[in-house]
Amino acid sequence: MDIDKRPTIGPRKAEEIFAATLKLLTEKGYDSLTIESVAAESGVNKTTIYRWWPSKDALLAATLVASQPLTFAVPDTGSLRGDLLGLARSIAELLTADRTAPIIAPVFAAAPRRPELGQVARAFFADRLAREQPIFQRAIERGELPPTADPKTIMDMLAGSIWFRVLLRGEAVTPEHLDHIVDMVLHGAVADA
Repeated sequence: MDIDKRPTIGPRKAEEIFAATLKLLTEKGYDSLTIESVAAESGVNKTTIYRWWPSKDALLAATLVASQPLTFAVPDTGSLRGDLLGLARSIAELLTADRTAPIIAPVFAAAPRRPELGQVARAFFADRLAREQPIFQRAIERGELPPTADPKTIMDMLAGSIWFRVLLRGEAVTPEHLDHIVDMVLHGAVADA
């Protein structure tokens, strides 16, 4: 294996383990997901998995952060509005696409009744916020945001509204809705006097 193609998180067969974890999660749900079932599905010894991830939640957190289906490129459009709109589109696709929606829904739907999943969600969202930081740094450098801007709150408002609409209301996210959300985040809800 080319040294540059080795996974950055986990053992040599990390991608196979992550793929098996996602497959079993979507087929059987969170409660039926086990290290043993992941080992059998991936063809990796369970002791290898336990060596890297001591629990199902640790494995799931690593999978959500590192697996290819759940990642997307951070936009660089030259404007904060364009970048936020690009992020909004990627988030909406993540929550609605046939290949990713079945991954996201079981984990985050189970989170309120499974406190240990809180760590998985925190790891996932912390990773995403770290990846999105360049958007906000560029916006500050361009004078579009003050240096005191809080990227976490901005992303909570942007992503939270999309997650709420899709997962809790079961409503579609249209391009017009995404434009409206981004404008609300950037300009607020009150009309200028």
